[in-house]
Amino acid sequence: MQAQKIIQRSPVVFALAALAAVAMLFISEGSYWQSVQILDDLSQMATARVNIQRLERGVLDAETSQGGYLLTGRDEYLPPYQQALQTVDESFRALDRHYGDAAKPRDLLAKLRGLTETRLSIIAETIRLHQEGRQDTAKELVLSGLGKEKMEAIREVSAELLANESLNLAKGQVSVYQTLMISRVGVAVLSGVMLLALYMYVRHATTLELHQLELKRVAQVERDRLETEVRLRTAQLTELTKHLLTAREDERHRLARDLHDELGSLLTSAKLDAARIRSRLAGTAPEALERLAHLVDTLNSSIALGRRIIEDLRPSTLANLGLVSALEILVREFGERAGVTAHCELAPVKLAATAELVVYRLVQEAITNVTKYAQASEVWVSLASRDGRIEVSVRDNGVGFDTSAPPSSAYGLMGMRFRVEAENGSLGVVSAPGAGTRVQVSLPESA
Repeated sequence: MQAQKIIQRSPVVFALAALAAVAMLFISEGSYWQSVQILDDLSQMATARVNIQRLERGVLDAETSQGGYLLTGRDEYLPPYQQALQTVDESFRALDRHYGDAAKPRDLLAKLRGLTETRLSIIAETIRLHQEGRQDTAKELVLSGLGKEKMEAIREVSAELLANESLNLAKGQVSVYQTLMISRVGVAVLSGVMLLALYMYVRHATTLELHQLELKRVAQVERDRLETEVRLRTAQLTELTKHLLTAREDERHRLARDLHDELGSLLTSAKLDAARIRSRLAGTAPEALERLAHLVDTLNSSIALGRRIIEDLRPSTLANLGLVSALEILVREFGERAGVTAHCELAPVKLAATAELVVYRLVQEAITNVTKYAQASEVWVSLASRDGRIEVSVRDNGVGFDTSAPPSSAYGLMGMRFRVEAENGSLGVVSAPGAGTRVQVSLPESA
């Protein structure tokens, strides 16, 4: 995968490098096989020189064996003579294979063969004459100088063949040098091409790296700008949320005050009027008294409903009795109303009035969620102070949920979170399917 990316980024460089590698392989292999062929030829030439020299030495060995035999008449000089004849024959066969169809060397070899056969026949004749007891005739044949003339001719032809082989050796050496020079130049040129390809790749890679660094720098600048904007917008949203929450609480407070003052006075006045009417109708109209009693009960229920609504809008217990008592009443009424066993562990804490209201609303929202979703049989509510922080916890033994899954409705938790963050606090939710849910809040303790 990485190689494919490199090829896609630098197709020209890759093509140059591949072409240079193939050309270098071609030149290297061509030079190798050509050098091998030339070296084989040189080896055959050296072998031919050796055979020419063996041939000449074989004739000389035959002359030496002849001289020794003629002088001493002893048969022990004849085996070297036979060995010399065998050496001469083997040399001729090797030279025949070597020269093949070469015109000039073949002519020289034929001439050499004729001279050699003549010289060897003279030697064989002298030996035969000596063996027959005609020593004087053999001696005259030796002293005639014919053998010496043929030997000189053999040396001249051998020297000519050796000169021809030396010339071929020199040509072969020149060919080897030329092949090595061609290979050297080719390797140098292709190395230059590969260095050029490497330079182009490095330059391209450097340009690409600089471009990537520039893109990273631009992306980092844009990321920093976006993070700054996100922080600004988050701060603005937090302020807006705090303002909306404050405005809502103020509106609740105003509505609760209006209900308490206006609706409460109206209901109380209606109740007093019903009481006056009841006192005047005492003993006169039983049916009217019964209807009047029902009206008084309705008014009492309306007054109780109004008080409950006013308490929900603006908990008077929080202002009159404090946070601990207000939470105890809230949790107890919730347990009685929902049929849930409620446990409270509440300790007095130091919080500002706005923070106390946040804690009250958070516990109220949490137990409302328990009623709607948790299907719990028990609820634990705790309030305590630890290391300058106020810890509030609402835990149930309900069905729980998967916190990693996207919630169907997150506005309740989102509202809690914004309320807590508006007071510089933090909110955490721990839950799992079948393991219940725990909502925990941490707020800074007031001085």
